Amino acid sequence: MVSIITPVLNGKKFIEFCITNVLGQNYPDMEHIIIDGGSTDSTVSIIKEYADKYHHIRWVSEKDHGQSDAMNKGIAMAKGEIVGILNVDDYYEPAALHRVTEIFKSLPEPSLLVGNCNVWDDDGKLLFVSRPWKISLSNILLGRFLDAFPMNPTSYFYHASLHDKIGLYKTDEHYGMDLDFIIRAVQHANVVYRDQVWGNYRYLQGTKTHIDDVSGNNPKRVMAIVNGHLLKLPPHRRYPIFLRRMLGHGVGLVKNAFRKTTANRGA
Repeated sequence: MVSIITPVLNGKKFIEFCITNVLGQNYPDMEHIIIDGGSTDSTVSIIKEYADKYHHIRWVSEKDHGQSDAMNKGIAMAKGEIVGILNVDDYYEPAALHRVTEIFKSLPEPSLLVGNCNVWDDDGKLLFVSRPWKISLSNILLGRFLDAFPMNPTSYFYHASLHDKIGLYKTDEHYGMDLDFIIRAVQHANVVYRDQVWGNYRYLQGTKTHIDDVSGNNPKRVMAIVNGHLLKLPPHRRYPIFLRRMLGHGVGLVKNAFRKTTANRGA
């Protein structure tokens, strides 16, 4: 079974499309867990309408402590062996779950399976395709985000048992929870990359990630997360990365990385 977890708050603009996108995967053994943070718009009524018709949809609506808390609630509810995080304003490519689960059949547990995602702007223009083909701990800590960090959760799936090794999403991290998760995951999971587009990420104005970027706070958050993990490494692993950064072997820890390096809960 695949458990798709969607955190949402006041997402009436996208929630129906999100639900039908998962439904349109036509995957026979899946559940769509929607964790609503107490929406005051019509989000809940839309969720309920679909949940009454389709039994693979499970949901709760209650106040929470942010996106990480919502995702952790979804993980606690999940029954599937494979987990995917789908933000309310993002979506999967057709048959993505079929392709992903076919690959998982040959992967040891726990594995992190990473693919590509399209990155779109407000006008529906394709900005670029995120291809993290060089994903590794050292490359991420070097700041090689464009070719080492999956820009959006629609491009990766993992065994639910991975959380037994690395814990849940950090509830005190409201912007860079996916960066923190990936850094922890690559140190404990069997990491596999496939050059296939599985998801689509909308980089939209007015979302919390875009606002954080415009304010200039995002690079500081990225720096803090990356350096925090770097300092936790033993000296024999830490110092070579420090040296390579000093010699300019990274593409730039912050300034040359694409602004999107954190998760986006939605509009």
